[in-house]
Amino acid sequence: MKIWVLTDGKIGDRVQCLGVVSRLGAQAEEKVIVPGKPWEWWMPRGPVPPKHRPGRPDSPISPPFPDVAIASGRRMVPYLKAVKKASGGKTFTVFLKDPRIGASAADLIWMPRHDRFRADNVLVTDTGPHPLTEEAIAEAVAERPEAWERLPSPRLGLLIGNPVSGTRDEAAALRHFMAQIDHAKSEVGSIIVTQSRRTPETVMTALRARLAGFPHWIWSPDEANPYRALLGFCDMLAVTGDSHNMVSEALSTGRPVFPLAPYALNPKLAGFLKRLEEAGQTRPFDGPLRPYSYDRVDATEEIAAAIRRGLAAHGRKG
Repeated sequence: MKIWVLTDGKIGDRVQCLGVVSRLGAQAEEKVIVPGKPWEWWMPRGPVPPKHRPGRPDSPISPPFPDVAIASGRRMVPYLKAVKKASGGKTFTVFLKDPRIGASAADLIWMPRHDRFRADNVLVTDTGPHPLTEEAIAEAVAERPEAWERLPSPRLGLLIGNPVSGTRDEAAALRHFMAQIDHAKSEVGSIIVTQSRRTPETVMTALRARLAGFPHWIWSPDEANPYRALLGFCDMLAVTGDSHNMVSEALSTGRPVFPLAPYALNPKLAGFLKRLEEAGQTRPFDGPLRPYSYDRVDATEEIAAAIRRGLAAHGRKG
């Protein structure tokens, strides 16, 4: 099966698309496309630039066309539609997240539940697609830092996005986050921390000071990020609620997950976290941090299964 992945290079879009590809048991040809101005101003509704039309020899979407094209990011909507048309409808097209132009954007559209658009070809899930598998996590755990073995149980894995985002009062947001850290210290034996590209240094500086004297380990960006190992090794996981992706990945492990509600949280993410808690998939961070069980949540496989069904309807095997 030949697959194209179309993005403008944003890491979040690439990771989600490639996660779906991996569940299809295939490899993809990645096409990172930069439309340029003025064309990107009119996207997702505008056309692809003339030099990128499928008939042009240097076009990133020239034939032979794939069996499946998966895209994400509003700039890729015109490209996905162009592939569908130029292939004579033979390419099965998939768009991840809201294309902003309705159901005509692709044969299959995946949408997180907190986005409102719905149609017959829209698959809706609470959590999002990701590239993690049980095998990949197990391999990472086998290569975990030796220092983790000396940390007392229960070990809490802390995944940090940007807990001070969404508000002008970052000082108050930071105090709120530090109070959450104090609660964690009273509940667990040790804390293992990894942060994202979005995590402000002010947050990490305050966190290092707060954890001084308490058993902990904090990832240094100078080293390889043991993110996957943390997901599989720690007894419980705490994730800052500003990151839909990290919460989704944590829930794919089956480990207890306790989202940290930031000082300020947009209504969409607040609704997402509320639904997870009501479904028994997460527990509130401000309560007892104790083990519990739930069924793994795997939107990636749901999306891959929907693509297989779509291919079957097109008379192709996935």
